Amino acid sequence: MPITGTVLETAARHPDRPAIIGDDGALSYAELVEDSRRVFAVVDAAHRAQTAPPAPAPETAGIPITAVSVGSAFHAARIVAGLAGYRAVSATIDPQWPLAHRVHVAVAAGIGLVISDDAALADALAAAGWTGTVLTLDEFRAREAAAEPADPPAVRDDDEAFLLLFSSGTTSDPKAFLKTRRQYRANVAVSRAHLEPLPGVDTLAPGPLSYSLTLYALIECLATGGGAHLADVFDPGRLARRVAAEGITRIVAVPAVVQVLIDAARRDPDSFARLDLVVTGGANLPAALRDGLAAVLPQVRLISYYGAAEIGFIGDSRGGDGTLLDVYDGIGAEIRDDAGRRVADGELGTLWILAAACSDGYLAATTDAVLRAPDGWATVHDVGRMVGGRLQLAGRAGDIVATGGHKVSLPEVERAFDGMPGVGAVCAVALPDPRLGSVVALVLEGASAEPVEATGPGRALRQAQGPSPAKAELQAWARARLAPQFVPRRWYLLDRLPRTAGGKIRRPATAELIARGEGIRL
Repeated sequence: MPITGTVLETAARHPDRPAIIGDDGALSYAELVEDSRRVFAVVDAAHRAQTAPPAPAPETAGIPITAVSVGSAFHAARIVAGLAGYRAVSATIDPQWPLAHRVHVAVAAGIGLVISDDAALADALAAAGWTGTVLTLDEFRAREAAAEPADPPAVRDDDEAFLLLFSSGTTSDPKAFLKTRRQYRANVAVSRAHLEPLPGVDTLAPGPLSYSLTLYALIECLATGGGAHLADVFDPGRLARRVAAEGITRIVAVPAVVQVLIDAARRDPDSFARLDLVVTGGANLPAALRDGLAAVLPQVRLISYYGAAEIGFIGDSRGGDGTLLDVYDGIGAEIRDDAGRRVADGELGTLWILAAACSDGYLAATTDAVLRAPDGWATVHDVGRMVGGRLQLAGRAGDIVATGGHKVSLPEVERAFDGMPGVGAVCAVALPDPRLGSVVALVLEGASAEPVEATGPGRALRQAQGPSPAKAELQAWARARLAPQFVPRRWYLLDRLPRTAGGKIRRPATAELIARGEGIRL
């Protein structure tokens, strides 16, 4: 894996260069090498001390699995980075996942060591018959202090697994998959060519390390000799101070952070004078955010990339709303119908990808879902179309609904309202209808400008954001920009749209609130 070779080389040539910087500490490259020797010594001893260790998933070829599930991004990062140079598979489990999901992945994947401060998790694992070891972070650090350092880390074989990742964890049992060192070498090569994690570049990647975006930012920084600046939670108030004080020139974050960056730059533009590049993950980046960033920080470039944790980096957009993407060189992309046939240009279908960074498949113990077809192509069931050689995403399979015999992309409905005065966050949902099967409804976040019929607790909307446009204005805007079947038939208001911890709007939860009568209908 490039992380180990580059870490060792950078430690030799630039020992004091910052490697990992977080709320709980900092390590230079030379310190990271020494720290990894104690990390592995503790992990190896913990696994060896087990009298009946859990059997790791067969896909690991017998390599023990260590999971980190702590709130400290710094400690999670140094443990994952430290294990990369040894015969070890590491995983990060979000402490915010439902307890049942955390137990499921530990038991099903055969994780042998869990580093967690959650006593409820330890009790639940024991009740499930799991025979592994749980250490609190304090216990782990105490063992490190007393440990005899292991041999120095070394570059490992291409085909050896080293990372266990998960595709989900908020609404359904997570699907687990492995990354080999060869696959991640291919992923880093794509990132280096297009997303600019360069030697000596200081990158701020706020958010838990259990987010694949943050984890990948850490690894791509260390794989190229840069500095990974992490944060346990994203703190808007500290953003300007950190960028200025830590010499940040590159930010990797979810799109929601861009608006926070815009607001911070309006208040204190001088703190961002050295910032050069913002990289966002996820394909839907409203053009208003791109324009807003350009207005306050004209020197800052913005790249919106699209990828899947199972597959790797696929392409990016450097203008517009981030949905019309240039697919990276060396990555194959096809749109296929339900029978697996390639569809014509402009037609909606399932996106299939051919990439060297793609995982071999999901762990059989966690799901029966298929990632790769026999021909090597893979899909995570995103829906899109090819337009003049570029990829236009329409959402996941669950984002495409049938209404009156037409297929409608809910994300495309949402994007039509980007830039409408008075409209903030929106979420398009499908609601049951006795005649059409389902109809499209648009749910707005904010207060109403007109009399409304209200049901449930949604009656008491906050007025702080100012009124949203009237229903007639919304309808006129939609009819001017959408095909007739895409125009919402119902309109609702919610005080706040439900979101994930990373800031993404939760479509199923939004639909559930409306079904329970907690919205206000215009």
